[in-house]
Amino acid sequence: MALISGLVLGVSACAAPSGNARLDSVEASGDGTLRIGLLLDNTGDSAFLNESELAAAELAVKQINAAGGHKGQPVELLPQNAAADSADFDRDPGTQARSLLEAGADVVIGPSDSSHAPAAIDVLSRAKVPVISPANAATVLSGYKSGGYYFRTAAADSAQGSVLAKLAHGGGAKRLAVLHEDSDYGNDVSGAVADAARRLGIEVLPAAGFAEGKAGSAVATLRDAAPDAVVVVARRGAQAALAELLDAGISGKKLLLSDGAVRQYGSEVGAGGLDGARGVLPGTFPGTDFQNELVGIDPGLKDMTFAAETFDAVNLAAIAAAAAEDDAGASIAASLTMVSGGVLPKAATGRERTACGTYRECVAALNAGKTPDYDGESGVIAFDANGDITSANYMVFSYGPDNTAKMVGKETATRAAGT
Repeated sequence: MALISGLVLGVSACAAPSGNARLDSVEASGDGTLRIGLLLDNTGDSAFLNESELAAAELAVKQINAAGGHKGQPVELLPQNAAADSADFDRDPGTQARSLLEAGADVVIGPSDSSHAPAAIDVLSRAKVPVISPANAATVLSGYKSGGYYFRTAAADSAQGSVLAKLAHGGGAKRLAVLHEDSDYGNDVSGAVADAARRLGIEVLPAAGFAEGKAGSAVATLRDAAPDAVVVVARRGAQAALAELLDAGISGKKLLLSDGAVRQYGSEVGAGGLDGARGVLPGTFPGTDFQNELVGIDPGLKDMTFAAETFDAVNLAAIAAAAAEDDAGASIAASLTMVSGGVLPKAATGRERTACGTYRECVAALNAGKTPDYDGESGVIAFDANGDITSANYMVFSYGPDNTAKMVGKETATRAAGT
């Protein structure tokens, strides 16, 4: 995570809906003031994301209000004093969600941690308030039953599988092995890599799973199978697994690392052992203008991870409210897929779609009788019928003799909407 300052995810999708998507218009029931709640994780592994997400949300609301707000009224960001008092974010996600409902939130941005999503979704979806997470990546959430009230502007973990397989294929691999941590993340990404590799004509050896800190046996099995390349899919157990691989003589260009395994290892693994290894991280580096605008909100901001996704989530919520001419949650949920560039409701079929990069531009498109297709800081966006994006950009990193990684390129993973 520390290697990136934001994720950029591009999307194009217009397939028929299947899944959770809400596309039917509903009777307007808002009070005229659009209130956007922010649900962050001040404790746990995702706490470091708070500052970037808060700054991005504040920047988006600032720009929306400068463009006239919602129906001429300023958009509100909840909690009211989020920048000054982060205590609200220390509570569990269900409690935070209920607090935001009590404050009148029409839509909620967050949470960051995938494990916190179900509690928030359950509370908010029952109240017909949509949830847009800028950081949830757990693949299982694609099928979570939200009634059409859950969306995310970050790609599912499994999306990287096709990119890792493509890198292996481009490197000339004929026999591929996947060494994966025994976890939901490890199993999801491992399966995606294997499926994509087979489609490319690569022989995939039986996957080797391991418990954190206990990769020795799995590595020995891989060594004996003599693969051309090994994909390492792990998070906390990545460093120990790499050490085992290096000891087994599997090193350098033979190694490909999933996003959870990419970090600056330096002297923490054998000298030069990762020289030539490659890895991927989702997204792309944010532009200079966007970085400067974020620093204008928070002068001390250094890590901008998921800032682009948060910024786009807030803008999409406001654009959906403008399209529905209503700030109620059900109306926003019914319009989000359409304004993101995804599936069109029947009422909008045949209307001209026009790309727009800001809230002001998208509202102008609406006023001109067109359907806005918001392309944000995180790229071209389109939600599928499950509220997922359908195309994701990945940065490709290569390790040098000092076991540190530098970005060397980018790849894109795409799939059909609703699949």
